[in-house]
Formats: sequence, structure tokens, C-alpha cells
Amino acid sequence: MAGEKLLPLTSHLAELRTRLIRSFIAIGIGFLISYASVEQIFEFLMRPMIQAMPAGSTLVFTNLTEGFFTYFKLALTSGICLAFPVILYQLWRFISPGLLEHETVTSFFLLGAVFCYYVVFPSTFRFLISFSSDILKPMPSIKEYLSFSSKMLLIFGLIFEYPPIVFFLAKVGVLKGSWLAKQRRYAIILIFVISAVITPPDVVSQILMALPMMGLYELGIVIAKVVGKKE
Repeated sequence: MAGEKLLPLTSHLAELRTRLIRSFIAIGIGFLISYASVEQIFEFLMRPMIQAMPAGSTLVFTNLTEGFFTYFKLALTSGICLAFPVILYQLWRFISPGLLEHETVTSFFLLGAVFCYYVVFPSTFRFLISFSSDILKPMPSIKEYLSFSSKMLLIFGLIFEYPPIVFFLAKVGVLKGSWLAKQRRYAIILIFVISAVITPPDVVSQILMALPMMGLYELGIVIAKVVGKKE
């Protein structure tokens, strides 16, 4: 009896180990691919900052090992992003197969990161660099820039995951579209509070974050109502 009860747990642990190994292998492959072109990746990532800075300005590093570790962290982060579909697939297969397509989640995450890079970054960096003057020269560190830009890309990627999350919760009966619609006024207040806390203290960046969040909230209401009707 005891052996029969332990068998399912042992089986689940074995499956978890297999899926973790596959995820780490995917991350390793993604890291190697990213490190081979890490300079091009970093150049692409810092382009919005360079375009906002005065002519002739560059990013600097203040520690002898900072350049190496910055490239290493960037390659690792990029490798995880490349392996993200594989990781997500392994997670869905282990936890809730068939409840939500991992391709949809990946697409929304990438959409949020792209929106951040092409829409939010330019206005945000122009505002931050606007405080420079003849006696105050901008010399951002590559370490600080990578930390800031990665955090912003991750935040916007996660924010754009809201629709598929609502779809999942509505599908299992946890959320209803009517309830989300009733909470709209509170959601708008919360959205602007989150935008004010996360983004730099300029109105443009806060609005650029708040508007898509409100649009995603409305999309979530529609999704929840459609899924609810089907049920």
C-alpha cells in the first residue's frame, strides 16, 4: 500500500526532473547562441539610449570586470528569452496540459517587450537625458543601463500577459467578465498608481504604460465574457 501511494509522487518527480533538464539544456543552447553575437545584441539594446544622448556620448563601465559580466549576463538573459518557449512548453506539459497554448503566452510577452523598446524607451530616455547640461554630462554605466532596460522589458512583457492569464482564469471559472467590468474604476486607479511607481517621473512615460494596461484590461473583460458564454 505504501509503495503504491509513493509511486505517483515518484513518477511526478521523475517527470519534473526530465522537464527541468530539458529547460536547462534549452537555456544552455540559447546562451551559446546569444554569446556568439552578444556585442550585436547589446548594440541593439542600447540603441534607444544612444539616440537620446548628446552627439559623441557613449556608455561607460567603471569596473574592470563590469564589461565582461555585463556581456555574460546579457547573453544569459537573451539565452533564457530564446529558450522561453521551450521552458513554457515544459511547464504547461507538467502542470496543466491543454489549458493554455504556450505559443499565445510567448506572443503576448514578446509584444509587450517590443512595445517597450520601440514606444516607451525613446520618450523615457529623452526625458532622463534632458537633465544634462554643460556642467552635467550624461555618462550612464552599461551595468546600470542593462539592469534598467532589462527590468522595463520584463515588466512590459509580463503586463502584456494579462489577456492569456484572464483567459485561463475565466476558462476554469475563477473570473467573470461582469465582475471585471464592475471593478473598472478601481482598476484604472490601480493602473495609474502602478505606472507612477514603475516608470520614471515623467507624465509621458506613465501615460505610455497606463494606456496599454487599460486597453489590456478592456480586452480581458471581452475575453472573460466570451469564455464565460461558451461555458
